[in-house]
Amino acid sequence: MTPRRKKRLSIALVIILGLGSVTGLVLYALKQNIDLFYTPSQLVNGLGDDKIKPEIGQRLRIGGLVMPGSVKRNMDDLKVSFVLSDDEGGLVTLEYEGILPDLFREGQGIVAQGVLKSANVIAASEVLAKHDEEYMPPEVAEAIKGIKHMKPEYGNETK
Repeated sequence: MTPRRKKRLSIALVIILGLGSVTGLVLYALKQNIDLFYTPSQLVNGLGDDKIKPEIGQRLRIGGLVMPGSVKRNMDDLKVSFVLSDDEGGLVTLEYEGILPDLFREGQGIVAQGVLKSANVIAASEVLAKHDEEYMPPEVAEAIKGIKHMKPEYGNETK
């Protein structure tokens, strides 16, 4: 091998190793910031054919219906917990500290973002409720297909 070919080969190897290292670092950084969407059943039973369950401490998003009668508020602070469900019967408890959206109600579809605390408990950092009766995020609509949607009941003072 001529010295000129050795020089070209070493430059090509350095470029390939550099691109590989940069790609690896970018993928590692993206993995840290990816929030996968789960339904309650997917969280409990696993996702996909391999039934892969998220790891404890993993950030994720979850969508489903708030089970009626499951909302429990702490009287001393803003902590609230409630149960999410979907059409396949998965039940996941969400714990949230903060002010819930105005449209949050029992029996309504929500999307929450948070960290998995145990197999079926999520510490939510953000809770989003849908805007009106007709709109629903596509992931939530697919997840709750088959469940009868409950309309909120209003008292006389809100009419």
